[in-house]
Amino acid sequence: MTEAIPLEDYYDLTTVSELALSPDGTRAAFVAREFDREEDESRRSLFAVPTDGSRRPHRLTRASDAGSPRWSPDGSKLGFLAARDEDVSLALSSADRDEGEDDSGSEDRDEGESESEGTDENAAEDASGTAGEDDDPKTQLWAFDLEYGGDARQVTTAETFEDGVGEFDWGPDGERVVVAARDPTEDEREYLDRREAGGPIETERLQHKYEGAGWLDTVRTSLFVVDCESRTTRRLDDAHGGGGFVAESGGLQPRWSPDGDRIAFRSSRVDDADDSYVIDLYTVTPSGDVVRKVTDSTLAVNDPVWNDGGDRLAFVGNDPQNWYSPAELYVTDGDLEEFRSVTGDLDRTISPGGTPRWLDGETLLAAVGDEGWSRFVRAAADGSSPDRVFDAQGRDRTLRGFDSANGTVAVVFSHPGDGHDLHALAADDLESSDPELARLTALNDAELERWETPVCERIRYESDDGTEIDALAYHPPSFEPDDPEPHPLVVSIHGGPMAYDEPMFTFADACWTSRGYVVLKPNYRGSTSYGVDFCETLKGAWNTVEVEDILAGVDAMVDRGWADSDRLFCTGFSQGGVNTAYAITKTDRFAAAAAEHGVYDMRSCFGIDDCHNWWENDFGLPWEESETYEEISSIADVDRIETPLLVTAGGQDWRCPSTQAEQLYLSVKKRGIPARLVVYPDERHNVGDPDRAVHRLEELTGWFERFDPV
Repeated sequence: MTEAIPLEDYYDLTTVSELALSPDGTRAAFVAREFDREEDESRRSLFAVPTDGSRRPHRLTRASDAGSPRWSPDGSKLGFLAARDEDVSLALSSADRDEGEDDSGSEDRDEGESESEGTDENAAEDASGTAGEDDDPKTQLWAFDLEYGGDARQVTTAETFEDGVGEFDWGPDGERVVVAARDPTEDEREYLDRREAGGPIETERLQHKYEGAGWLDTVRTSLFVVDCESRTTRRLDDAHGGGGFVAESGGLQPRWSPDGDRIAFRSSRVDDADDSYVIDLYTVTPSGDVVRKVTDSTLAVNDPVWNDGGDRLAFVGNDPQNWYSPAELYVTDGDLEEFRSVTGDLDRTISPGGTPRWLDGETLLAAVGDEGWSRFVRAAADGSSPDRVFDAQGRDRTLRGFDSANGTVAVVFSHPGDGHDLHALAADDLESSDPELARLTALNDAELERWETPVCERIRYESDDGTEIDALAYHPPSFEPDDPEPHPLVVSIHGGPMAYDEPMFTFADACWTSRGYVVLKPNYRGSTSYGVDFCETLKGAWNTVEVEDILAGVDAMVDRGWADSDRLFCTGFSQGGVNTAYAITKTDRFAAAAAEHGVYDMRSCFGIDDCHNWWENDFGLPWEESETYEEISSIADVDRIETPLLVTAGGQDWRCPSTQAEQLYLSVKKRGIPARLVVYPDERHNVGDPDRAVHRLEELTGWFERFDPV
């Protein structure tokens, strides 16, 4: 076996995201996330690459983080969001500007518009990767002119949008953009200023906090139309996110129609929107005069996309009360009066691997989760049965993102042994058994050459009641499945629970298999991608069948001779942490366990997390269903835990608050069981900073090694 992968090699990873194809399909823009080892920081840079694979990607941004790339309709400009120092041309006075310089646009709003402005800070951070302190520049819209070259030009400014912008889309003429930004009243601005100065948090909102956004206020996020040349700005008064938490949970997602007549956006305007997950689709005219509601408050809408004619909208819709139901692709009719599901016959969920795209005026391309695997489907706007396409992808790699334009499809594939990279092919080749697939990036080839990456096997086994469960097993290349020598096993439980594990590269899996572990990832009941019946089994019944499925998977690995029964370890993040803690109340078979960023006392968590609607929909209200809340809480059976336990948490995690980790840790420690608590004070639900990501892997690996009996 080759040398184990050093955990600090995490700093050498590069990942690709936020893919955008030029309108003619000849160029792809993408965001690459890289790490600065010396500064312990992540960097997000914008790149462009030709889709024929004729040359390597070209770095467009160097000075600061960048995100959310979008091409202008004619492909001559590339807009993006970034928190950068002010454009030097704006910092110069008019007297200092060269005579005839064409960059002196007005910052004024149209007469009669509100003077209050801002942005959803969390959306801005997601877009640019830059949270920033108060004195740091806020996220604004910038654009490269790819015909003339040179640095990007600043389109929106702090003078107009004091706290930045969060989202944008181009108008069809490329001369205007629509942006989403927070728009506080004078009273709201005074309150925000008091809070910034250390004043108290004051609220009467039911949804008073949200993961990643922090304490919520009453400020609306609205749409504004901005002239790119003059920077004149008009607020669209009735185009806003509504009264819920739309801005914090994906944004308004403005999309300007190709004919220029309408802008689609998301908004929640139901009664008491804080007590509902309903998000509707609306359209507004660019003048702001006419707002129309497209959907009927029965869905949570995401990812609207117009066809080229501008007479149809496609979007993804979820059941706002039942998250176990598959997300489906919907299409409106020509006058936007009715909408229908065009993927319901599949009984498969639309995956998060990219916004659906129109291949032509009648056909859409989407990604679905299909039995622990993300792949392409083609759907017809008339609602006829969708087709699974691109079998040439293979079951050994998964789709992590895509875009399509003018007959070209760009896609990010991830493979457990080969990492993940951007590729391109002709849309006509989606049916081919031997397509011409151009590889556009080689992000981690140097690292992959020196690392021993895992082999991934798909296995199936029966749970206790005979239900067949699908799982992925990662193992070292030297491992022989047909003539195995038992290895130490890490069962790694996915979060969600409405999610699924799929064959892909992760640094943690590679690190563990390079150290001789086999890693098992069960797609337990409750996982998506296997149909509504399989997923919905877990509704209102956490820590029941999914724990049975996980433990049955461990038994199956021991029975196969793949796992050493004395060297079993268990871990999971988020819902995986929930299940890890509960599993060790049911068995002492694990040598050690690590529960990460989970919830362990559901009753005490109600109201201090951001999931009160979810819990009510799944389990009822805790004062009405107290027995249910106790049954699904591992803290109620903590006296049964005999397994050494590592518990981790994020200090700013409001999805699974760190107080939950403290309760579990103290309860186990009080009983004299070896336990360790690790809290990352400034981290949210995920561990993002590279130094902390490395530390997390060191903690997990060190904990397993500490209690390994061999």
